[in-house]
Amino acid sequence: MTVKGSVLTDITGSVEALTAAVAGHVRSHRSARGWSLDELAGRSGVSKGMVVAIEAGRTNPSVGTLCRLADAFGVNIADLLEVAETRRVAISAADTAPVLWRGDHGGQAQLLRGLNEPDLIELWRWELGPGDRHGSPNHPPGTREMLHVLSGTLTAIIDGAAYEVGPDDTIDFIADAPHEYRNDGGEITRVMMIVVTPAGEWDRRRH
Repeated sequence: MTVKGSVLTDITGSVEALTAAVAGHVRSHRSARGWSLDELAGRSGVSKGMVVAIEAGRTNPSVGTLCRLADAFGVNIADLLEVAETRRVAISAADTAPVLWRGDHGGQAQLLRGLNEPDLIELWRWELGPGDRHGSPNHPPGTREMLHVLSGTLTAIIDGAAYEVGPDDTIDFIADAPHEYRNDGGEITRVMMIVVTPAGEWDRRRH
């Protein structure tokens, strides 16, 4: 699988705003914990050079990098991308959702919304073109993923076992082991995904 490295983008053209938001949030979370660059790199599994580039706003991190940083801080990805003030009622327009992954065959993944209390919850919309595939590392212990297939067929590889999920079907699993999604069919596969992660920081050096 080839995942494009600079994928932090959205269809409204505010890449710079998102990059700046990630830079500011990463610096803020690291400073609040009193962590050095080396400490964050060790906890997250992201290289020190990449952390430096992210905090300086010089790079667009991949979805995998964002996941590792968010896990280390005990927040969700949406928290690192937040550019607006949090409100009691928030409506997120579909055309402003950031695209955090693009496949080689037309697929993409958008993070629609994220919540940080009481657990970390993320709502995603995925499209995988024929032949697209996306691999994910293990998430913090207790993380669950629920995927509902709107159209097409999704093949989910979970801890080495393959599961086919057809239209209108839903799969729910513990996501603390490596897993992968792919589209082996001839039409676009559309999926809604919810990720639920227990609140708390996670240090990859201990797992």
